[in-house]
Amino acid sequence: MAGESFAEFDGCMDEVVVSVGPVSFAELVAVTRYGAPVRLSAESRSAITTARSYVEELAAAPTPAYGISTGFGALANRHIPVEMRAQLQKSLVRSHAAGSGPEVEREVVRGLMLLRLSTLATGRTGVRLETAELMAGLLSHGITPVVREYGSLGCSGDLAPLAHCALALMGEGEVRDASGALLPAAEALAAVGLVPVEFEAKEGLALINGTDGMLGMLVLAISDLDLLLKTADISAAMSVEGLLGTDRVFAPELQAIRPHPGQQASAANLARILADSGVVASHRGPDCNRVQDAYSLRCSPQVHGAARDTMAHCAQVAERELASAVDNPVVLADGRVESNGNFHGAPVAYVLDFAAIIAADVASISERRTDRFLDKSRNQGLPPFLADDPGVDSGHMIAQYTQAAIVSELKRLANPASVDSIPSSAMQEDHVSMGWSAARKLRKSIDGLTRVIAIEVLTAARGLDLRAPLVPSPATAAVVALLRSSGIQGPGPDRYLSPEIEAAVELVRSGAVLTAVEDAIGELA
Repeated sequence: MAGESFAEFDGCMDEVVVSVGPVSFAELVAVTRYGAPVRLSAESRSAITTARSYVEELAAAPTPAYGISTGFGALANRHIPVEMRAQLQKSLVRSHAAGSGPEVEREVVRGLMLLRLSTLATGRTGVRLETAELMAGLLSHGITPVVREYGSLGCSGDLAPLAHCALALMGEGEVRDASGALLPAAEALAAVGLVPVEFEAKEGLALINGTDGMLGMLVLAISDLDLLLKTADISAAMSVEGLLGTDRVFAPELQAIRPHPGQQASAANLARILADSGVVASHRGPDCNRVQDAYSLRCSPQVHGAARDTMAHCAQVAERELASAVDNPVVLADGRVESNGNFHGAPVAYVLDFAAIIAADVASISERRTDRFLDKSRNQGLPPFLADDPGVDSGHMIAQYTQAAIVSELKRLANPASVDSIPSSAMQEDHVSMGWSAARKLRKSIDGLTRVIAIEVLTAARGLDLRAPLVPSPATAAVVALLRSSGIQGPGPDRYLSPEIEAAVELVRSGAVLTAVEDAIGELA
């Protein structure tokens, strides 16, 4: 993954202009995933220049100022002579670029850089304009520093990941160019006409002291989960339909008496997706002896809705953090440079853990719905395991095993990282957030949820085919047609199933399943 070519910019945004205001979710996605170029606004350039003048005044003063004329962390009591301050900043970046492990994904590193640039643009950090411009240049040219998996405790900023990015601005370390090729930073910069900078007072510190890595991963996760929760409503509706469940429990008057907004939105989606279903209509008459459906069918809006409401809180926290200027020390509007604790990642770390819990539970209920299709005692007349010739064929038996293995892993990943802390820097930094770790495991959780939902879609589509000649709803029929047109076959003798699962995963991940439904019935809530 680390060496993939940079995806061609899809035109969703011509460029992103970084100003003193926050970067939006859409702008972050455009830069991280689609390669949108970046430039600084005139307002941000002015703010950066003004803040730099304050830092230079303090650097010239005889009184020590933390991060400008002193050491860092537990070494903050040493006053550094003027002639050694450039070396101080270089040494800080070099020593802190101490990450280890696999390369972090390109989109994560670009998000890290964009959000650090956004903080620089507020005029609260005191870097020089040329330093901020160079970071924008790296983003625009698709040059991505190599950042390693381990090295951040989520406090004092995402130190090691950000230091690897700052190292590239010095023309040191390794980067990936726009094609994904691994190069020395100096060589990659020269190839596109960029010149490394020599850091001056405070600049090295300003480049590594933020929650940018964990925040970038949170914003990307919110975007992914928005898609996946809508797709989970689709897969749930397909299961309700294929298992001869009722849509009456999704009626708005029932949702109104428990007015959680996420639950109401999810139930409305399920009702719309199941509208005009010949399968549902076939057992709606007086001969139906079903009293009520299992929880995994009947309570889908309650679980999916709680997930939606929790994600709304996560988004609110992300918006606040995007509007923040996280640095220490920070340059205030009156020119004062003050130490603070705003780099602590607790607010972001908590919601990253909340999102991992959501992924685990939505996957858990999805797996339960899938399992019902495969059990002849619960699948309302379908063949065991949806097999063509049960006994000779195993159908989707092991597809459910795959789901179960993933769900079990997601439950482990739901264990919160933010409740842990480990002291560092000779006990100066004695409580940390572990927000980077929370973000890293959330990315695995989102991948797992995508796969679980895809297997439910795959299984439910097979179940609906087996209900013929009953006709599914227009929305669910559109999903079945999408699968079949993508080379995923309908019911029949056993065949190599893994490629079909992977194809379904891509249809879910890309948004194609959601698009198929929305093309049929309009936008979902």
